[in-house]
Amino acid sequence: MNRPTRTDTPSPASHAADRHDLIRVHGTRVNNLKDVSVEIPKRRLTVFTGVSGSGKSSLVFNTIAAESQRLINETYSAFVQGFMPTLARPEVDVLEGLTTAIIVDQQRMAADARSTVGTATDANAMLRILFSRLGQPHIGSPNAFAFNVPSVRASGAITIERGAGKTVKQTFTRTGGMCPRCEGRGTVSDIDLTQLFDDSKSIAEGAITIPGYKVDGWWTVGIYIESGFLDPDKPIRDYTETELYDFLHKEPVKVKVNGVNLTYEGLIPKVQKSMLSKDREALQPHIRAFVDRAVTFTACPECGGTRLSEAARSSRVGGISIADACAMQISDLAEWVRGLDEPSVAPLLSTLRQTLDSFAEIGLGYLSLDRPSGTLSGGEAQRVKMIRHLGSSLTDVTYVFDEPTVGLHPHDIQRMNALLLRLRDKGNTVLVVEHKPETIAIADHVVDLGPGAGTAGGTVCFEGTVEGLRAGGTLTGRHFDDRAVLKETVRTPTGTLEIRGATANNLRDVDVDIPLGVLAVITGVAGSGKSSLVHGSLPHRSGAAGAGVVSIDQGAIRGSRRSNPATYTGLLDPIRKAFAKVNGVKPALFSANSEGACPNCNGAGVIFTDLAMMAGVASVCEECEGKRFQAAVLDHHLGGRDISEVLAMSVTEAEEFFGAGEARTPAAHRILDRLADVGLGYLSLGQPLNTLSGGERQRLKLATHMTDKGGVYILDEPTTGLHLADVEQLLGLLDRLVDSGKSVIVIEHHQAVMAHADWIIDLGPGAGHDGGRIVFEGTPTDLVAARSTLTGEHLAAYVGT
Repeated sequence: MNRPTRTDTPSPASHAADRHDLIRVHGTRVNNLKDVSVEIPKRRLTVFTGVSGSGKSSLVFNTIAAESQRLINETYSAFVQGFMPTLARPEVDVLEGLTTAIIVDQQRMAADARSTVGTATDANAMLRILFSRLGQPHIGSPNAFAFNVPSVRASGAITIERGAGKTVKQTFTRTGGMCPRCEGRGTVSDIDLTQLFDDSKSIAEGAITIPGYKVDGWWTVGIYIESGFLDPDKPIRDYTETELYDFLHKEPVKVKVNGVNLTYEGLIPKVQKSMLSKDREALQPHIRAFVDRAVTFTACPECGGTRLSEAARSSRVGGISIADACAMQISDLAEWVRGLDEPSVAPLLSTLRQTLDSFAEIGLGYLSLDRPSGTLSGGEAQRVKMIRHLGSSLTDVTYVFDEPTVGLHPHDIQRMNALLLRLRDKGNTVLVVEHKPETIAIADHVVDLGPGAGTAGGTVCFEGTVEGLRAGGTLTGRHFDDRAVLKETVRTPTGTLEIRGATANNLRDVDVDIPLGVLAVITGVAGSGKSSLVHGSLPHRSGAAGAGVVSIDQGAIRGSRRSNPATYTGLLDPIRKAFAKVNGVKPALFSANSEGACPNCNGAGVIFTDLAMMAGVASVCEECEGKRFQAAVLDHHLGGRDISEVLAMSVTEAEEFFGAGEARTPAAHRILDRLADVGLGYLSLGQPLNTLSGGERQRLKLATHMTDKGGVYILDEPTTGLHLADVEQLLGLLDRLVDSGKSVIVIEHHQAVMAHADWIIDLGPGAGHDGGRIVFEGTPTDLVAARSTLTGEHLAAYVGT
């Protein structure tokens, strides 16, 4: 290869462009940040740490990344911007040196019933092209292998209005890969009619027992009463065959109810469309409970749960169908693809191999492409999003990660650290919000926020190197080298919870006895079968040992921006009653969602103006000044505070306020005690739930369920999002739960929790089909002494033995 000879000599003087080596943030006031100014080096790995609620995400995601994305969006035409999310400029004085930001967060993937790991990445698309080119027999284009595409056939006349215009006969066919029976979902449902209605009653008497179907609800039950197809006063068991068909199965038809045109359809298709067509995890808890009672989901008998049509399953490459390929563990699928040698599709095979190898490299080789994306944990979802960036040739990009070690075993954290460093070494700026000392230790630059959470945080306590952080007096610096010690004595179990023959997902006929009355920790590398063992076996054993099971995960809490910790925990009820009693008015006045709402903004506190493709404007309501309540409501006080001032309090402030004096309210104080117990003392009572992290959501659920009658608590990585200093408080809470007579089972990777356990069950030895077995059962001391597993080795190193 000929290269031109350079005759010029590079100038020793630095180029003007080389001076832009910092991201400068000056005077940001987003959320709780207090005029924060930082200078972040480019092409380095910077870790942002600090206690939960100190302002890390506000600085990294809501300021730096948000402004970068907003500026990029502005480069597109107005037409394109109309299809993109609208972003407002963060409240900051100066932002300089920004580069293109790629956000890799922990937001769960879309919980659509047809979304899988394969469709959420490019892997399925490439496999479909591969089978459409090489599959025998040949059945059609890539659409013929897509379970989201139905087959379509149509024929008829078509008029083209051009010139004189003429009518021609057209036929249209499209071969899709969707199974016609289950419509690409892989499961079919069988409905228990006794859960839908009580046939001894008439519709007017409330025969329909579906949640939300009230007799006075004209949109639900009213349409059946007023439709004219049924006798609303006749018990359902006395219906004729025609009436029963109209009630349960009638095709959609227009009817007029109270002067409004509505669509009447049978109860079964109505329930299928409104509840069963949605992903179970996306349903509200009471609807999900109803669906679990009323519906049995089984694998589709026509496609065997593969979601694909018979034709798509019949076409094979080397004896493997696309359904077989998607069901393989990804590490095995990568080996199969590597064995294909077909020059005609060589570029496709090369890209597909690279994508599948990236799964294995990032620690997700145990997944399969047909795994529903809604079942991935937050950590798994984040790593799936990383895949498209690993092989990218882009440089000088800012990658923003939100706790990338979530859900990772200490063994896997080393691999994640290597990936972060690799992204940096390609010439990218890597910004990481993180609590784990193993990841903080590899940082080139550390920004520690605090000193506290909420209003007590929002300032930069330290900026510099890891060595400087260790020597500094910040909370993070003081706790950086904290190491838990092994328990000298462990509790004696009061019984056992037996699991026999567990085979969910990758479990291999597992038999295990989980001790009750103690703190039991289930651990193992990511993908070893921990969640399959606990969530797949225990909830169905709620009667075991006479103990009900309370399972508390990190799933999203359903609700609008009007939902907050006060409404979710039920705290607002005793507060409203206390205000009403002291002031001699109705409790409903003290709800921003009811009678007390400001009429101008309907209790939202802000007025939203949609500006189409431009960023929408949210302006503080001038009438209530953002307080959400009518002026008359704010004239009523309790302990010298109005309701808006109470909702602006932190949990810690409110705990003191409702604990004594005129405002003393024991019912509210008990709930606030529980919120403080789980480490949420910094949350404000009125903070919208959609702003909480996964760890905060789990701890909020835990506070809500602490008074439940269940005897067995299952927690899924409760240390997520917890600062090093807060882990000790969590361990104290777990101890109090056990000492109060509860049995606590924790799925966890944090070595401090393992060291504090009474009993450890370690799964492995690897992930996917290399895991699914119990590799150790016993006390933490025995695990460290044996050092027979990866967990044992890392725990021994952690406790320094």
